[in-house]
Amino acid sequence: MPNQLSIPSKKTSLIQIRQAVREYILSKHTDTHPDAFRWDIGRWEALRKDAVGGVLHVDRVKPSLIYHAQLVFILTKLPPDIGLEISYAPAFDPNALPVTLCNLVYERASVLFNLAALSSQLGAAEDRSTPRCIPDAHLKNQNAAGTLDYMASSVLPQLSASVTAEDMPPELTEPSIRCLQSLMLAQAQECVWQRAVMDNYKNGLIAKLAMKVSSLYSVAVVHVRDASSSIRRAFPSPWIPHMETKQLHFQAAAQYRKSVDDLEAHRSFITLRAKLPVSLTVGFFRYGHEIARLAEAEALAKKGYDVARRGGVAPPVLHDIKSVLDSVQKSLARAERDNDLIYHQEVPPASALPPIQEVSMVQPLVNPCLTDPKSAIGSDSVIFGELLSWGAKTAIEIYVDRRQNWIKDELIDRAQALDDTAHRTLESLHLPAALEALEKPIGLPPSLLKKAEDVRLETGPSKIETLIQDVRTLAKHSVEILDEAMDILDQEAEEDEVFRAEHPADRLPSQDANEELTGKEQRYRSILDQAGSSDELVRQKWDEWEKNIVQLTWSEAELEACVPSSTVSFPRRSATGTTPTQIHARALRVMLETLDDITQARGECVTRANHLAASEDITPRILKAAAAVERWVEVQPSMFEDVLDEELAKYDKFRVGIDEGEQKQSELLESIKERNTLFLESRKEDASVKEREHALQSLDLAYHKYKEIVKNLYEGLKFYNDFSEILTHFRDGCKDWVNVRRHEIHSLERAMESVSLEPDIDGTAAEHSTANDRKQITQPQPAYDLPPPDSGEWETFSLPPGPSSMSVKHSMSNRGKKMRQH
Repeated sequence: MPNQLSIPSKKTSLIQIRQAVREYILSKHTDTHPDAFRWDIGRWEALRKDAVGGVLHVDRVKPSLIYHAQLVFILTKLPPDIGLEISYAPAFDPNALPVTLCNLVYERASVLFNLAALSSQLGAAEDRSTPRCIPDAHLKNQNAAGTLDYMASSVLPQLSASVTAEDMPPELTEPSIRCLQSLMLAQAQECVWQRAVMDNYKNGLIAKLAMKVSSLYSVAVVHVRDASSSIRRAFPSPWIPHMETKQLHFQAAAQYRKSVDDLEAHRSFITLRAKLPVSLTVGFFRYGHEIARLAEAEALAKKGYDVARRGGVAPPVLHDIKSVLDSVQKSLARAERDNDLIYHQEVPPASALPPIQEVSMVQPLVNPCLTDPKSAIGSDSVIFGELLSWGAKTAIEIYVDRRQNWIKDELIDRAQALDDTAHRTLESLHLPAALEALEKPIGLPPSLLKKAEDVRLETGPSKIETLIQDVRTLAKHSVEILDEAMDILDQEAEEDEVFRAEHPADRLPSQDANEELTGKEQRYRSILDQAGSSDELVRQKWDEWEKNIVQLTWSEAELEACVPSSTVSFPRRSATGTTPTQIHARALRVMLETLDDITQARGECVTRANHLAASEDITPRILKAAAAVERWVEVQPSMFEDVLDEELAKYDKFRVGIDEGEQKQSELLESIKERNTLFLESRKEDASVKEREHALQSLDLAYHKYKEIVKNLYEGLKFYNDFSEILTHFRDGCKDWVNVRRHEIHSLERAMESVSLEPDIDGTAAEHSTANDRKQITQPQPAYDLPPPDSGEWETFSLPPGPSSMSVKHSMSNRGKKMRQH
């Protein structure tokens, strides 16, 4: 059995690549068909099969590198989550449930982990008993460390960003990977130390090499010790004691070798002492340093031996630390005897000894095919080379969404707000009805006739009545869903109350346990109440304006008959010239026409923006920008921000048009107010004109109220449709919560029934036992796993021996009564 550890591989199962990729392309790339990528999908499946399977052999390294390189390129084309479920068993517990994630970065990290594991296993398989194989083991351990180092720096950050901490497999966390990396480097350094011992290098150099081995093992232990408990538990139980034993072993070995180096220096001193002046030999060697180092080595070796015995490490590791301890103890006994009889030097404390310098002969060796994936693929074709990258695709979607929101916020909503402002201002001034009453004293203005025709074609009153009824129906349905949810909770509360009365149990009562659900119900109920108040306001508005809106559906003759004519027609020009009222009326008419031009120009501005958005295709621009990016770089949507800003800047001219129109409208409305005041002052005495003006104004206002009511009702329909889905989810959540509570009751009842059916020691019936008899029973009784009370298993279930059949029937009868009460 080897005295070094090897990283186990993560076992995986077959994944449905073809189905996931086809569904992703159909949903995200509507401009192409999955059949265009049949070769790519087949190649992906074949590469994965070659990379994750097979036996322990060096030939498996190349397929793993090729598959990893293709994954790197695939991730430039596809997002991490394409709905592909990937399963890998925990590395250190292959019999545990596999961890399944929809994440291609998880696949890449697992492939790299297995590549490092393969190098580690190949290194452990080398025969290190001969000098010829030690360099191979040294190299393969460094390769494993290099793969782990690349994984920790290049892949784990992406995996951590796309996976929650709860879903992250413990062996793929940074503390685990860094621990394994240091372990591989320590074992590689151990190979160098072993070769140096075999080749009889100087003891001082061997001590330095051993000290570095101990330091690397110490780093590995620190990584896993500082990690969370879940990560520590992921490692096999002997691993941490193994690394601690190795750390103490090589620290002791370093002190031992340094003591031998001190002894050799002493022997050299004895040889040279006769040839050197006395002044040069004073303090040349201190024999006490050898003893101090041997004492320190003995303490370390004893501690390591104790850790190895308690930790259940492999026998070779235990044998190695025992051999070091035996050698140190023999040397220490000899050195102390020589010092007591010959040298009589003071033994310094271990802290006063000069530290042993470390010499490192290892480093993480990263395979060039990892840092440059293109070199692994060579002349082979990349998978999904012709597919638009997900980053570019997402950038297009972001631009379309951003453009749509910009047009809505900056153009459509602002234009509507300005139109509403103009309408409210004219409505408050009774315009243009006041002018139409003067300019057309008999008949109806063309603008009013057009509005009446719109209402008549839409059968306005019937449409409103239908919408009101639809809104009322949806509102009632929403309330019923919420009431149903509360009925479910109320029923559970009653069941809980009955159960708690008959079986006191340590669990929260319903009013406390469902506090979060009842809080949601109150919020939802408040929202529905507010919506009901809004609905009532709309209905009141309809009741108030129904008569006027219905008038708009009349024929032209009927409508004209309900509008009074003015008694005096207003002349356009008199013999003596124009009157003040005429002057103000004509000025107002010009201003109103100018306001119409501004409103029309604003509408045309919005229309042109919508036409431009409908005809615009940013895809060629994004593709050109994406082509400028290095092909193997993962394309992120943020790379195209400059392109998106430049494309969106084309719409600034429409916003400028809205701004200019807003300024003109504001100034014009002020002028209209001032001119209307003069106009009203000039015609105060004409009562018939005022009466006609009022009638026309009422009909014009009725049309706008009709539009407003219809808009409000459609908004109500959308609200209740959306809110009913939320309430349905809430109701289903209440059902799930109640099922959990009922399952708890069944579990408690089963436990109580198993206790009530326990047999007495002497085999007598439970109902014949007295209280005193039960107190005398000391032997524990077995608990029986009984079916749930309402289970059909009772028909074939054999009751345990003990109680009489009559007592069992009596117990079952009582329980049946309680269930019916529930």
